Amino acid sequence: METDISLPIPLRTYEGFRKISSPYTDDRDVRSYFEKKARKRLPKYCYFLKKSIDARHKDDIRVVINARFTDQDPKSFLEEASLVDLKIKVEEKKRVVVSGSGPAGLFAAAALVEAGLRPILIERGRDVDTRSSDVQRLKEQGILDTCSNIQFGEGGAGTFSDGKLFSGVSDGRRDLVLRTFVKYGAPKTILYDAHPHIGTDYLRVVIRNMRQDLIKRGAQVLFERKLSDISVENGSLTSITHVSSYSDQDPVTIPCDALVLAIGHSARDTFYMLDARGVKMEQKPFAVGVRIEHLQREIDRAQFGECFESEILHPANYKVVTPTATGRKLYSFCMCPGGEVVCGSSEENGVVTNGMSEYARDKENANSAMLVGVDGADFGSDAWDAGIVFQRELEDKAFRAGTGGYLAPAQRVGDFHEHKKTTEWGKVKPSYRPGVTMSNLWDILPSAVAETLDEGLTLLDRRIKGFNDSDAVITGIETRSSSPVRIRRDENGESIYVSGIYPAGEGAGYAGGIMSSAIDGIRQAEVLLHKLFS
Repeated sequence: METDISLPIPLRTYEGFRKISSPYTDDRDVRSYFEKKARKRLPKYCYFLKKSIDARHKDDIRVVINARFTDQDPKSFLEEASLVDLKIKVEEKKRVVVSGSGPAGLFAAAALVEAGLRPILIERGRDVDTRSSDVQRLKEQGILDTCSNIQFGEGGAGTFSDGKLFSGVSDGRRDLVLRTFVKYGAPKTILYDAHPHIGTDYLRVVIRNMRQDLIKRGAQVLFERKLSDISVENGSLTSITHVSSYSDQDPVTIPCDALVLAIGHSARDTFYMLDARGVKMEQKPFAVGVRIEHLQREIDRAQFGECFESEILHPANYKVVTPTATGRKLYSFCMCPGGEVVCGSSEENGVVTNGMSEYARDKENANSAMLVGVDGADFGSDAWDAGIVFQRELEDKAFRAGTGGYLAPAQRVGDFHEHKKTTEWGKVKPSYRPGVTMSNLWDILPSAVAETLDEGLTLLDRRIKGFNDSDAVITGIETRSSSPVRIRRDENGESIYVSGIYPAGEGAGYAGGIMSSAIDGIRQAEVLLHKLFS
C-alpha cells in the first residue's frame, strides 16, 4: 500500500519539524502533520519526492512537500539504478575513447564501464585536486594555466560553478544522474529539492570519487592529454591521436571503434582540428553579457520578505527575463547565491567571467550572469567559427580594459546607466579575483548588448526590489554561457560526417549545464553500445 500526498506547510509550522537532510524520514512531527491533514492513518514509511518554497505571498510563505507513504522500506526506492540496460561481454577488439571528463564525458564513461567495456578517458586538463590549486593560484597571483583552469580539467567547467542540477530537460535519466551523484558523495537533499545543487566544494569530492571508481572498474584515465588528431577511412573513424597538453609533443595513436566527443564549449583548438578532418560544424547562437552582484541579504529580503532570516529558507535565488525596446531580451543565467565571481579565462590575454558557490552559499554577495542573445548578424559572418572570433574579440577588450594580470573591468550599476567610469564602490564590493579595474563597460560590450542591459536592469527592478540598485556591481565579460558551435549529429546521435564519432554535451551544442550534459553523455553511450553490440 502507498499514498502520495502534497501539502503546503506554513513556514512557522515547518520550522518546528526536525531538520530533514534525507529523502526518507521517521520524524513523528512530519507524520503527525500529514496524518492530521489526510485524516487517516498512513503507511509505515515516508520519503520526500520533492520540496519547494512557495514565496508568492511574503506574509504567508509555505514549504511545499510532496511525500510518499508506503509499507515498503523506502531505501528500496532509492537504491542505485543501472545507467544502461545493455550488458555485453568485454571484447578487447572493441575499443572506445572518451575525450573530455566533464559531466557528459564522465557519465558516458560510467555507462560504458557498467555495460562491460573498458574505455580510455583522455582529459586535456589536470585532476580535480591539482586543478583546484591552479585555479587558486590564478585567483591569488593572476597566473593562468591554459591547460588547467575554470574551463579545462577534471569535472569540466561545471566543477567551479554552483553545482546546479536543475534542468528544464524532461528525461528519465535525470533520477539516475542524481542517484549517481549521491552514490559518490553528494548530499541526499538533491534527490528531492526542487532546485538541487551540490556546490563546488562537494562537487570536487564527487568527481574524484567517480573517477576512482571508474578506474577500479576497468577504465583508463589519462590527464594532461589533448585530442590532437583523428584518422578517417571511407567515412569511418579508425584511430585517434593524443598529445601532451603542455608541449603538443609525445603523440600516442590509439586504434578505436568509437569516440565520445565531450570536449566542452571552450576547446577551440580541437574544434579547428575536427573541421580540418572533415567533422564539420555550424555556428550557433549564444549569449554574452556581464556578472551582476548584489548583497545576498538584500536578495533574500526581496524574495522572502520579513521572514528572510528563517533557517528553513536557504539563500534566495532568482531567474528573471524581460523583453526590451531593443528587440532583445535580458535574462539571468547561472545564478549563484552567496557566491563569488571568478575568472573563467582559458586563453592568454583574454578575460572571461563566471560565477561560483559552495554548498553553504554563505558568502556576502549574490551573483548571476545577465545575458543578451547574439547570432550571425552580430558576428558579421556566416562562417562556422564566427562566434569563436566574436568571443575572442570581446575577451581581448576586457583584458585590455582590466589592464592585464587577468584583472576584470567592473562598474557600479548607477555609473553604467550614466555611461561613466566608476571611481569608487558603494555597499557592494566586487568579489572577482585576482581583482577588478574600475571601468566603463560601454567601451567593451557590443552596443546592442549594452543598450539591452541598460533598459533591462531598470525593468527587472519592478520584479525584484533593489535589482537595479545603483551600488550593485557588474563585471565583464561573460562570453562562455554556451558553445558557439554545434557539431552536427544524426537522429541516432552519431556524427553525420564521420561514422564512429558521437558528439556529446555542451561543447557539441546539445546541452547546457551539468544535468543536461550528464544526460546527454548517458544517451550517447547508449547509442554507441547498441550500434557496436546489438
